[in-house]
Amino acid sequence: MSASPQLEPDPPSGRWSALEPALDMALRVIGGALAVAGAILTAILELVFVTARVGGYLIGVSVVIAVVANVGLSWFAHRAVGSKAAVALPALTWFALMVVVAGGTSEGDILLAGNNWVGLAMIVAGAMAFAVMAFRLILAPRR
Repeated sequence: MSASPQLEPDPPSGRWSALEPALDMALRVIGGALAVAGAILTAILELVFVTARVGGYLIGVSVVIAVVANVGLSWFAHRAVGSKAAVALPALTWFALMVVVAGGTSEGDILLAGNNWVGLAMIVAGAMAFAVMAFRLILAPRR
């Protein structure tokens, strides 16, 4: 039985190889922007569900959304940007939004009340999800 010769791929042409670094950087920037946009969207979604009730009782669905979404956003930011520090992009965006909505307006309107256990648990659980993911990425062996 004879082995068939393996074909070598054609080397990249000069014009495409010159564009590869720029394309790579553009895709990384777009990935970072998507991670930030995802943090904004999930924070809004969590705020919508922070007062969700079943039978008059708060059910805490936004806590689950915060943990799952923040773990996913951390993973996505790391993979899309290609840096361990990229976890800070969605984390800082999400946390800044939580600080802003907890502060209220000059008219006294607040989106995240201090007497709502779900809101407080959401902030703690969401921040912990980002912290755990960042810690895992720091300790992860280099491949």
